[in-house]
Formats: sequence, structure tokens, C-alpha cells
Amino acid sequence: MQTRTIGSLEVTLVGLGTNNFGLTMSADEVPPVVDAALEQGVNFFDTSDSYGESEQRLGRALGSRRDEVLIATKFGSPVIGREGTGGAAPDYVRRAVETSLTRLGTDRIDLYQIHRPDPATPIADTLDALTELVEAGKVREIGCSNFSAEQLREAHEASTGPHFVSVQNHYNLLHRQDEKAVLPTCEELGISYLPYFPLASGLLTGKYRRGMPPPEGSRMGRPGWTERAPLALTDEAFDTVDVLTSWSADHGHSLLDLAFAWLAAKPVVASVIAGATRPEQVVANAAAGTWMLSATEIGEIDRIVDRPAQGQR
Repeated sequence: MQTRTIGSLEVTLVGLGTNNFGLTMSADEVPPVVDAALEQGVNFFDTSDSYGESEQRLGRALGSRRDEVLIATKFGSPVIGREGTGGAAPDYVRRAVETSLTRLGTDRIDLYQIHRPDPATPIADTLDALTELVEAGKVREIGCSNFSAEQLREAHEASTGPHFVSVQNHYNLLHRQDEKAVLPTCEELGISYLPYFPLASGLLTGKYRRGMPPPEGSRMGRPGWTERAPLALTDEAFDTVDVLTSWSADHGHSLLDLAFAWLAAKPVVASVIAGATRPEQVVANAAAGTWMLSATEIGEIDRIVDRPAQGQR
């Protein structure tokens, strides 16, 4: 599988997001998915201390194969059931990393990311604490998530040690707000981009149907997500999905293939970290990462999705 870099890390173009490992899957469902990812050559696994038992289950599933992979995890979001969690104050960063190391069963985290900005803590203070972790060998590279272009620039200018080498934000064919400022800032500062929700929570897989409620078990059908479904499953979105589906079929591919290939066509994107709950989904994701779009094809796709109704420009 093609690889790209995040700082000093060489990651596979298709990674595995493990949000589901701790929030929707049972413990015995996790190892087959991890095994399938390794069999497909995937070496990049993204998790968080706020994803339920995801860290523990990922660590156990990897077992002795830990050195074969790169693990990214996050801190900063409140952890359900654990008081005093969240934020990016230095003392909390030091505590959070120790908890994640224990839960993952490892002695280092390859990419440690602040899950979201903390307005109560100066970013320079957070960066100083992260620098300590890098110098101690507990963290190899540092990154961030849900940062704006302005916040990326502020962090870059505030750092007196390691800089953020990655940002993980919401980006896909139907959600393109980061193209205006974040992606250009990443290119300017040498920051790798990791798109989350690359499949638009399933909308870019053909899982949802116009005028139908979200299928049971789907992300949009879960508690806490049902109120978001009407905002995402709009007629405009389905109109675009229909055209994209037809375009993909004309080129011998699925809509899922196109969602991966379009993101992979962005040089600043280091890895597409889609989630999976079954081994066959991992296989499909890995295969999708092999389609390389031509400049002409990218232009055709952009003309389809770059419409005023999408509100992206």
C-alpha cells in the first residue's frame, strides 16, 4: 500500500479509525477487524482516550504486533465516567498520556493529538508539556484536531520545540469548508492533514436512502446522532450522491472508492482513517485506496460537488 509521511512517521494512505471499537462494538468483534487491517498492509491506527474502551481493545488486539504499527491517540475531550478529564492544561496532559500508555499497553505513542482546542489554556503551555513528553520518549510526534487555520498558525508560532505535524479535521466530498484556509495553511506550514468522517458518516457508501430513516445500527441511527440526520441527509446531499454514484460506476468503481480516491488525490492528506466494524469493510477501504484519479477526473468530480447549494465556497 502507498505510504505518506506525518513528520517522521511513514503511514499507510489508508488507516483505521477505531472510534467504533469502544463505542459500538463488543470486545470480541475488535480482533478480527485489527487482523484484517494488518493483513491488508494497514499500519496506522487512530484512537482516543474518549472512545470508551477503544485504547484497551486496540492494544490487546495488536498484542505482540505493536511494533509493526503506528498508533495515534488523542487527549483533551472529556472522558465519560472519569472526573477531572478534558482540556489541555500541562498537568492534565502529563496525566492523560500515562493513562493512554497504560490502556494501550505500550511504552510510546507515535502521534499524540490534542482532540480539540482548549480556550482556557494558552497553546504555548500545552506545547511545552507535549515537548516534555517527546523529550522523555513517551511520544514521537504531536498533532491536533478540530483546529482552524488561525489556531494552526498560532500554535506554529508559539512552539519553541516540536511543532504539530498533523491536524485531523472533518473533510470529505460533501464537507469541504477546510479547503478555504486550513488546507492552504497546512501546505504552507508543512502540516499533514488527516480527514475524519471521510465517508460522511456512511452517506458516501450508499448506506442511506432518500426519504427513508437511517438503517438500524448505522451512525445516523444511533442515539445522539438521530437529531443530526436531517441536517446531513438532505435532498441536496442525495442529489450530489446520486451523480457521484453514477460517475463512479461509469469509471468502474463504487462511490466508496471515489470518496477515498478524491481525498488521496490531495497531496497534503497523509492517511484516510475510515472506521470499520467488520473485516470486509477493512478490505473494501484498503482496495479503495489504490485508485489514483487523473487531473481530468478530479476536475470532473469537483464540478459535480462544487455547487453553491453545498455552501462550500
